[in-house]
Parts: sequence; structure tokens; C-alpha cells
Amino acid sequence: MKRIDLSALVLGLLALVYPIAAVITVRTLGPLWVIGVLCALLALRGALGWTRKAPVSLTLALIGVACAMALTAAYDQQLSVRLYPAFMNAAFFSAFSLSLLRGPSMIERLARLHEPDLPPSGVRYTRRVTWVWIGFFALNGGVAVWTALYADWHTWTLFNGVIAYVAMAVLFAIEFAIRGFVRKDAHA
Repeated sequence: MKRIDLSALVLGLLALVYPIAAVITVRTLGPLWVIGVLCALLALRGALGWTRKAPVSLTLALIGVACAMALTAAYDQQLSVRLYPAFMNAAFFSAFSLSLLRGPSMIERLARLHEPDLPPSGVRYTRRVTWVWIGFFALNGGVAVWTALYADWHTWTLFNGVIAYVAMAVLFAIEFAIRGFVRKDAHA
């Protein structure tokens, strides 16, 4: 039985509820609480990444998000809270992009967890899928920046708490369906 990565689970759950929790916390306790908790969790996750052999690019990206939030908070605490989704998209964009330069691609790494003996056609496919996710993170991050800078809290919460996750789920579902066809063709 696989051991559960508690820090990854906490960050994942936090990502799902972040926009709503951030709005409530900013209004009740202030933005510094949100920034402090996020920076601590990101630093912890980054530190644990070093010990658990996580991809270095992803570990550095998460630490970079904590630093970006802290630096932005020195200028504007509420903006730092609102930019968190954009910072995370930038982190994933960077990590996925670097994986294409250094190899193996991020999606190939994930695929090999399930299928260690990935055939060359699978490697090519995972490389293309990594490019798709890079495009997604660029587009999603751009909209997240726009909502942080120009939208009201309601619009920011709607996009970053609902629309972005629905778009991610749709992309994942489409890729999962295409992967099934690609695997059938590879085995035919």
C-alpha cells in the first residue's frame, strides 16, 4: 500500500478551496494570515520535495511561489493573495517547460508511475501532452493575472475557484479519452 503524501494532500485540498477560503480569511482576519499560511505550506512542500526525490524543477517552482508571494506582500498584501493562482500557474508552466529541456517530460514521469516500460510512441505522446499543459498553464495563468489586477473579488473567486478547475478537468478528461485511442493504436 502506498504511503499518503500528507503535504501534497493538504496543498491539493487547499488549492481546491483557496479562492473561497482566501476571500473569507482576508475579510475576517486580513491578508497576512493567508500569505503566512500559504508561504509556510509551500516552503514545507518544497523542503519535503528535496527529501522525497520530487522533480527539482517542481520543488524550486513551489519555493519560488512562496518567495513571489512574500515579495508581493511587501508591496500589497491583498494583491499577493490574489496573485497566488497566477504564481502557481507560472510555477507549473516553468516546471513543465524545464522538463522538456532536461527530460523526461513531466507527463512522461507521471505516465511511468503507472507504466514503467513506456514505449517510444508513449514517450512521444507524453511529450506532446506536456506541451498542451504548458499552453494551458500559460493561458490560465494569464487570465488569473487579469483577475488579480482588474477584476472584483467575486469575478476573481469565480474564475480561480470554479472556471479554472472546470477547464483543467475538461482538459484532463479529453486527454484521458485521447490516451485510450492512442494506446489502442499503439497495441494494434
